[in-house]
Amino acid sequence: MATERSFSDSFIDEDPQKALEALNEALQGDCDNAEWFCQRAYAHILLKNYSSAVNDAKKAQQLKPSLSLAFMRTGIGEYHLKNYESAHAAFTQGQQLDDSDRSFEVWIKRCEEMMGTQTQNGSNPTTPAAPPVKHDWYQTESQVIVTVMAKNVPKDGVCVNFTERELSAKIQMVSGEDCNLHFYLLHPIVPQQSTFKILTTKVEIKMKKMDAIRWEKLEGEGQESNIKHFNPNQYPTSSHYTRKWDKMVLDISEEEKNEKLEGDAALNKLFQQIYSDGSDDVKRAMNKSFMESGGTVLSTNWSDVGTRKVDVKPPDDVEFKKY
Repeated sequence: MATERSFSDSFIDEDPQKALEALNEALQGDCDNAEWFCQRAYAHILLKNYSSAVNDAKKAQQLKPSLSLAFMRTGIGEYHLKNYESAHAAFTQGQQLDDSDRSFEVWIKRCEEMMGTQTQNGSNPTTPAAPPVKHDWYQTESQVIVTVMAKNVPKDGVCVNFTERELSAKIQMVSGEDCNLHFYLLHPIVPQQSTFKILTTKVEIKMKKMDAIRWEKLEGEGQESNIKHFNPNQYPTSSHYTRKWDKMVLDISEEEKNEKLEGDAALNKLFQQIYSDGSDDVKRAMNKSFMESGGTVLSTNWSDVGTRKVDVKPPDDVEFKKY
């Protein structure tokens, strides 16, 4: 029977377009199934068909007014359409139906923040939106890593805020514009053990998993996905195709390696490369000569410096004083 069919979130996550076609077919045979309209709204959200998502979710509300998930998906669609007041109303109604779902509270807060921003900027002319910045994510057994492909970000140009189920980041681009990211995470993290790093080619945000489980996606609506054991050889993302992450990491590393630096930065990079590629004797020689000479000599010849004390040799125009 058609009414026995089900369309889980995980089925839709795997291939939203295929799921949408299956739901279209199913609803032709049963046009009064609220759950199917609600799940088709979810497929539309993943495909960024937000107007269609709102229409389906509202149809699900009419068919089953007690279905809190229908209000959740109405709110998400309205939010992405920038109808923040309508989204706020939908989330509020959904929360009244299911006050145990904390994600309603999070979405309500986000709507209130956006409505407050609109109010503050109401009298100001609209400024062009900053160009989108490429970002993606992957995971290890213990961490979830978000990579933002922003080059030459100032050392003080990143502000990241971690909570148990949210990640917010504000990144100052080299153009002077700000890139704002906000994610409601699928699973909880440990904020105190989460960090970020600014590199010349990217900003890397590492979040410590609270549980060593595999994340099917980065963000979630509060509906718990099926828990799966972590597979270190698979890196799921929000994309619907397999990304060769190992190659991507190698490409970024190669880009950093080939980056052209000048002055002291170029010299320091050269010394780091010599030390990294050197033999144990080379590393011992560099460490011994640098320490004994007070940083004025750096030798790679262990047969030379290994049998003697390396004297201090300051530059010609500098006088060495021992305190």
